Amino acid sequence: MIQHFINRKTELNFLKDKYSEKGSQLIVLYGKRRVGKTELIKKFIDMNGGTYILCTRDSLDENIKEMKRKFYNITKKEYFLKLTTNSLFDLFKYLIEEIKNRREIIVLDEFPYLIELHKGIVSVFQKIWDELLKDKNVFIILSGSSIGMMETEILGYKSPLYGRRTGEWKLEPFKFKHIKGFFKKYSIEDLIKTWCVCGGTPFYLSLLNPNVSIEKNIKEKILKKGEVLYNEPKVLLKEEFREPKTYTLILKYLSLGYNSQGKLCSATGIEKGNLSKYLSVLEETHIVRHILPLGQRKRGIYVINDPFFNFWFRFVYPNMSDLEMGLVNDVYSRISSQLDTYFGHLFEELIFEQIKQKIIHFGLNLTEVRKWWHKDKEIDIVALNEKTKEILFVECKWKDNVNAEKIMKNLIEKSNYVKWNNNERKDYYAIFAKSFRKKINEFEGKKVYCFDLKDLEKFL
Repeated sequence: MIQHFINRKTELNFLKDKYSEKGSQLIVLYGKRRVGKTELIKKFIDMNGGTYILCTRDSLDENIKEMKRKFYNITKKEYFLKLTTNSLFDLFKYLIEEIKNRREIIVLDEFPYLIELHKGIVSVFQKIWDELLKDKNVFIILSGSSIGMMETEILGYKSPLYGRRTGEWKLEPFKFKHIKGFFKKYSIEDLIKTWCVCGGTPFYLSLLNPNVSIEKNIKEKILKKGEVLYNEPKVLLKEEFREPKTYTLILKYLSLGYNSQGKLCSATGIEKGNLSKYLSVLEETHIVRHILPLGQRKRGIYVINDPFFNFWFRFVYPNMSDLEMGLVNDVYSRISSQLDTYFGHLFEELIFEQIKQKIIHFGLNLTEVRKWWHKDKEIDIVALNEKTKEILFVECKWKDNVNAEKIMKNLIEKSNYVKWNNNERKDYYAIFAKSFRKKINEFEGKKVYCFDLKDLEKFL
């Protein structure tokens, strides 16, 4: 399990720094499912001691019964096990009377489950914090996977807990460069393919076998019935949503390229107003994102944001009937010819992310990274700086022996259609590919950056 803590030093240091501060702490820690929140919390508890309480959907009474047991473990006072009260406030009052000003870590993981069971629990916890905890020495962590609920019910302006937190951290998937920690034998090409399949989600990465190829991992760890990843998106959608079938339908058609509201309405049969609500929820949970092209305020598209969900809905879900019968080789034979196209699309997303995070840089101060398309013309990535009027046009090709001059001729032609400070801007161009027939630094007086996999290995 040590792999789960690859590059979690920043997060651990944040918790350690807050723990070293005087007085009570109310820390909000959240992030999407499988991103490693629980492992991070348990690692922190291993280092400092503390009590971990996993909230459940069973009932409020069952959750309070578990808290009584945990508080008994903290205090060694048997009366906690015999308490008849079901008041959370009273329970914390008894706890504080026993521990007084002792430094004690208490984690309430999946706190949103309590909110689902009792909407007023946040107000109750506000009272607990204000009247019992804030002037003591406790270290409280409220953790959750429901990003929308954590951001609105706990962190939101209208939340009773607004302004009470002493620290917050949204746990993100690993950056691409940290995937190497899982797959030390993989080449840069294999690492990119792995990201295209699993993204940076540590749980998914930890389930793959680092001693075999990514292609073999797809067959043995994703397409094979009985493996954890085989049904993973189905399981998560059931956990996250009350109407998993509707969300499954929307994601199915998104994976097939029905990426506008109009197309999705026609394909799914869902009325436009209702579809907007479903898409909004998918955005809140970061499964889907909405993209507006540069210079446009409408007519955007929706895409599946999570690489694993993208891969699963593209290749696993449509082939479930055969996979249920164990026809893994037949299914893989069918999808193998489509994988390079899929990797090409996700390669573009990876480069977009690296430019946005300034991991790949060009010596330019680029402050905004966008997509651009208009009618039948499309440019993979456009990065710019409004103040300096510099603009970078990027094309990504998941191919070997790419003809850079041919790409540049087409890219310059398309860039002329981009309406952005056309009379005063300074244009730059970049091409990313597996390899080039010949790299170029300039084309028709325009600066060109060519990056192959060897260059990317140095950056990433």
